Amino acid sequence: QVQVVESGGGSVQPGGSLRLSCGVSRNMFSFNVMAWYRQAPGKQRELVASVTNRGYKRYADSVTGRFTISRDAAENKVYLQMDSLKPEDTAVYYCKAESNPRIFHWGQGIQVTVSV
Repeated sequence: QVQVVESGGGSVQPGGSLRLSCGVSRNMFSFNVMAWYRQAPGKQRELVASVTNRGYKRYADSVTGRFTISRDAAENKVYLQMDSLKPEDTAVYYCKAESNPRIFHWGQGIQVTVSV
């Protein structure tokens, strides 16, 4: 069973920064895609950022220029650097390890709160 574990969430004021980490129990390059999603109260889960095992990155329009997804092969972790945070970034953030669209593994989620 693959385990996916997020860390690094918390509360921050608007304009602040946070870095989320995602560790997996298997070599992350064995997955086609590593991704971050988020779900705000009353809303559907949405893709925030993703990176393929070849390094292709994709971002939601709402976070482009503010968030950066990266990988550390030595640590076997995926990171989401979040800068210039806004109140609308408040959500539970989830890491997803995807082998293909039908085989994937979610983390338990971690809260990010942006407020004054």
